[in-house]
Amino acid sequence: MAVNSLSVMSPDGGLSRYLTEIRKFPMLAKDEEFMLAQRWKEHQDSDAAHKMVTSHLRLVAKIAMGYRGYGLPIGEVISEGNVGLMQAVKKFEPEKGFRLATYAMWWIRASIQEYILRSWSLVKMGTTAAQKKLFFNLRKAKSQISAFEEGDLRPEQVSAIATKLGVLDSEVISMNRRLSGPDASLNAPLRADGESEWQDWLADDEQVSQETMVAENEEKSLRMTLLEEAMVELTDRERHILTERRLKDDPTTLEDLAAQYGVSRERVRQIEVRAFEKLQKSMREAAVAKNMVEA
Repeated sequence: MAVNSLSVMSPDGGLSRYLTEIRKFPMLAKDEEFMLAQRWKEHQDSDAAHKMVTSHLRLVAKIAMGYRGYGLPIGEVISEGNVGLMQAVKKFEPEKGFRLATYAMWWIRASIQEYILRSWSLVKMGTTAAQKKLFFNLRKAKSQISAFEEGDLRPEQVSAIATKLGVLDSEVISMNRRLSGPDASLNAPLRADGESEWQDWLADDEQVSQETMVAENEEKSLRMTLLEEAMVELTDRERHILTERRLKDDPTTLEDLAAQYGVSRERVRQIEVRAFEKLQKSMREAAVAKNMVEA
């Protein structure tokens, strides 16, 4: 029996009821999750797969709430996230040492993002990696420069966002107008009766679910492991300069490091940049090797 054919609850019958019902599914202990994953992998045990899926439905709902405001019914976004979750269960390899929540969150996000991209009219703007990044990060970039007003951005704001996200100024202007349209309003009704609005379902940032905490902790652990492994690839000097400049709460100045090594400030900066690029490359390759699917 394929994971995709599992009978999983759907939010179509009412979002409030769905969110209440999925809270009834218990979280899995690490050993239990491992045994269920092995049963699915070795015997295609659909009951084991079903338990893994239902125990992570709250994680899907939490992630889906982060994609509110794109003018799409949140129930449909959750349903697409559930598809990603089922794909994650299908491909999950517990012997890698990471929990399902860590692995699944990448699949969930990817599935939701692809759904949103399919649902929007993106023909005019294209779907390059940079433009997808702009689509999903424009609101955050605007908030970081306090661009909260409605309508077109000021030229300096456009330039700042374009530089940060690596796209053209014209693409920022076009995307901002798309995302500022009436369909993207948080006051848009969820249903035809007009009683519920998008903002009624905003996630409470103060109420962090256990599933989210597990996923975030596992992801942090993964990144730390990848960082430690990648640091070994650097020379002693590169490792020291990178640590002093980028990994300390109070970074050492270029002047101090230049004096320590008897080189110019520019030379220290070059070593720092080169070391950081090597680190990023090594971490990306290691992540791919661990079968992590990046959203």
